[in-house]
Amino acid sequence: MQVNISSMHAYEDWLSNNSNNIANVNTQDYKSIDTTLKNSSGNVTAHTTKSTNGVDLAKEITDQIVIKDGFNADATAIKTEDKMIGTVLNLLA
Repeated sequence: MQVNISSMHAYEDWLSNNSNNIANVNTQDYKSIDTTLKNSSGNVTAHTTKSTNGVDLAKEITDQIVIKDGFNADATAIKTEDKMIGTVLNLLA
């Protein structure tokens, strides 16, 4: 469950950077923030770098779909694990 929680935090960071990029799409000389997710020993983290380019709106919109789907997958895994723990506890009771 811990990897899912850290992954959800990483998606949250990615979404924050993504939203900031979209909000600044028309800002002159704005350099977008690129975000990548890395898994290290079961801990998922978001790593950011400043791009040399402006905002690619098509990329940012498609990234939002990836973020949403990844976050939902983690939430589903956590819900499933919670149900399984509940079932085990009911069997032991």
